[in-house]
Amino acid sequence: MGISFRGMSTAAPTGHPPFRVGLIGFGLAGSVFHGPLVTSLADFTLDTVVTARPERQASAAASYPGVRVVASAEELWPRADELDLVVVASPNRAHAPLATAALRAGLPGVVDKPLTATASEASYLAGLAEELGLMLAVYQNRRWDGDFLTAADGSTAKVPTLPGDYQAFYGGVAAALQGEAPPPVTAWDATASVAVLEAARSSAKEGRAIELDLDQ
Repeated sequence: MGISFRGMSTAAPTGHPPFRVGLIGFGLAGSVFHGPLVTSLADFTLDTVVTARPERQASAAASYPGVRVVASAEELWPRADELDLVVVASPNRAHAPLATAALRAGLPGVVDKPLTATASEASYLAGLAEELGLMLAVYQNRRWDGDFLTAADGSTAKVPTLPGDYQAFYGGVAAALQGEAPPPVTAWDATASVAVLEAARSSAKEGRAIELDLDQ
């Protein structure tokens, strides 16, 4: 892996302890994707899970015995020297403030997609990470899906069209349309944009054309 944390490769040097991870959020993203991924890697250890909901705190404690479980990310920052990385898997609108706080605490971050709710927030985070000399990455798991890998390896050279389909249901849309709640920020726009850009990059490199039919 090519990512570095504070100058260290993701493959921990011989004799170096595993990289310590603070996971913010234990909903679907945190409990199903990021938590299991972190704990599956020998060079990483899950140090702390942040979640405010009592039922999720209980679930995190049961899933990862011995891991600290705290109710607020504010409990992470005083312990920044005891961590090597923060993974932000909170609700989307909290991505920007939490990633900002992590960087200002001196911690590299991996943020679940979408990185932020607005382009200006993303630009700010990118600039802040560069200014502080810290890694900031978006969790791009879709790059390793079979259709993306197929498009990238050239095996579709004789196929002019590669249809792709993402289907998802987002709760809260009806309430937002009726003015009863703020519009939900979803990963849809980010996912679709990444799909188009990745396919375009792969096809352009080989002089091929790929069409993705993206329906929400």
